[in-house]
Amino acid sequence: MKAYESDLLQLLDERGYIHQVTDSGALDQLAAKQVVPGYIGFDATAPSLHVGSLVQIMMLRRLQQTGHKPIVVMGGGTTKVGDPSGKDESRKLLTGDAIQDNIASIRTVFERLLTFGDGPSDAVMVDNDEWLSKLGYVELLRDVGPHFTVNRMLTFDSVRLRLDREQPLTFLEFNYMILQAYDFLELARRYGCRLQMGGSDQWGNIVNGIELSRRMEGRELYGLTTPLLTTADGAKMGKTASGAVWLNDDQLPAYDFWQYWRNCDDRDVGRFLKLFTDLPLHEIAKLEALEGAEINDAKVVLANEVTKLVRGDDAAEAAEATAKETFAGGGAGEDLPSLAVGADGMRIGAVLTEIGFTASNGEAKRKIAEGAVKIDDAAIIEPGFLVAPADGETLKLSLGKKKHGLITR
Repeated sequence: MKAYESDLLQLLDERGYIHQVTDSGALDQLAAKQVVPGYIGFDATAPSLHVGSLVQIMMLRRLQQTGHKPIVVMGGGTTKVGDPSGKDESRKLLTGDAIQDNIASIRTVFERLLTFGDGPSDAVMVDNDEWLSKLGYVELLRDVGPHFTVNRMLTFDSVRLRLDREQPLTFLEFNYMILQAYDFLELARRYGCRLQMGGSDQWGNIVNGIELSRRMEGRELYGLTTPLLTTADGAKMGKTASGAVWLNDDQLPAYDFWQYWRNCDDRDVGRFLKLFTDLPLHEIAKLEALEGAEINDAKVVLANEVTKLVRGDDAAEAAEATAKETFAGGGAGEDLPSLAVGADGMRIGAVLTEIGFTASNGEAKRKIAEGAVKIDDAAIIEPGFLVAPADGETLKLSLGKKKHGLITR
């Protein structure tokens, strides 16, 4: 671990956030003597961000915890274009109203994790549509275009990988990196922003913004990226077999969110506690050292702490209580996902898929054949089994040891 003077870089380093920094010495000195406004940009392509974005949100939280100013940039303008980074195909373009609705929904999570206001280190949320939609095309070509070469743009992973696979990359998406670079310049002008942070796949875009600002206005800006975040088994953060792990309450029940963290790989516990909770490092070291069945205690702490931050204390307490009732007591906690099948009932395969336990009826059949499916703790082995609870009856559906739900009429 490198020795830093500033609280900001020291905290980011000891908790495992730092992958690359453009000029760590200069940024460290700057952060040690003054408030550094720093930003991260987020797409507005859905009503919620998912767990894959949480490490970036936590970076903004760390920025504020060490006395600096977080700038949350919602991509109302760039969402109209689409970021090709890490994508195999073009994104569906949204209407302006849909984008604004998404931004309003996404803001609710940031309000739990950051303090917004007018103070020197209070967070602000801005929409890059404010300036990008006002840019004249000829003006952009004349003022910004000369600072980019197609030769260099073609070397960026977000472009090169798409072309190597012979997949279409529209001219619209090709312009995305220019718009993101311009964002950094505009934020420096408007808010005195000195730092852009992001995932490792954003390194090229961040460097573009730094170079553009230096060439056009002689500004000294900085960039910092996090490592590519995957689980111990190599899976991408935020994705599960049954879909994305959404941060917003109305996109994913609190119990499912809590269970995602409770079910993490033993090898990920310490790393996740550092990245996604505010627990002191000495407490994390003790939890990380637990072995055997005791590591599950550390996972419960992880699930509780992350759920408290993202969903609130009540959600964490209810989710843990449901888990205890379901797993320890053999009952069926009221916070479990539920499905009403109607008076005529529903075949077990369709039930498993409809409630989100399996991705398809084919997968459901395989799970039934494996003996992994139970209703009220009795194994279901017939793929055509009709699930038909009586009026007022609630059945507990289980898939393996970790997925449980409630079936009603």
